[in-house]
Amino acid sequence: MFRGANRISLDAKGRLAIPTRYRARIEERCENQLIVTVDRDYCLLVYPLPEWEEIERRISRLPTLNRQARRLQRLMVGHATEVELDGQGRILLPRELRDFAAIDRQVMFIGQGNKFEIWDEQRWNERRDQWLTEESAESGGLAAELESFNF
Repeated sequence: MFRGANRISLDAKGRLAIPTRYRARIEERCENQLIVTVDRDYCLLVYPLPEWEEIERRISRLPTLNRQARRLQRLMVGHATEVELDGQGRILLPRELRDFAAIDRQVMFIGQGNKFEIWDEQRWNERRDQWLTEESAESGGLAAELESFNF
């Protein structure tokens, strides 16, 4: 499981150094083979290759005549890019993906269990604050699936 938030600077070539604490798990889980793709929240998702392959199978089974399913296929599969950790534990984020997520230099690298999210640091801070404000302003509480969940 990947968890935690890390502030990271990209180098001039657009490479991101994966935090050391994750590298052994990535090596063990996927032999340093990762997939980077886009998310509807305008961040990037980073999956170990085996995890991505399962998600890609599920996405490809969605009905292509369904407009929302087709959009998801186009976005996630269409932008999926294979990357590999280099000898210094870095991955190169392609320019197209960096542009999509408005990533320049400072990013937040967020563990999400089976994957990571990469956010432009400023966008992350704004969205996090927005989510916290929305949550405190909403009445009626949680979705049914979360009602019995203890935090």
